[in-house]
Amino acid sequence: MSSEFPVFLFKHSTRCGISHQALDELINWYSNREKKVLVFFLDLIAHRPLSNTISSKSGVPHQSPQLICLVNGEAVNSMSHASIEESQINRFYNKVLPLAEGN
Repeated sequence: MSSEFPVFLFKHSTRCGISHQALDELINWYSNREKKVLVFFLDLIAHRPLSNTISSKSGVPHQSPQLICLVNGEAVNSMSHASIEESQINRFYNKVLPLAEGN
């Protein structure tokens, strides 16, 4: 999957206001443009062990909310907390898209 398109993994805490705001920003960003990206959402409250596994296998320390980008199965970038807002996500996407397109 991440060899064709970047994969965004959004780690979301359903108990956190900042996480809800970041989720809204990600949804707005995704719905307003055509993109070459797959987006997956992980509910941290329901699936904390999976989140821990992702952190250990990717080498990206756990934060919440968090957006991790995978290309070719490797974490190539991440952002967290209040930096997950529409214009920053767009910059993030534009930075990682060439990594996937180069395959």
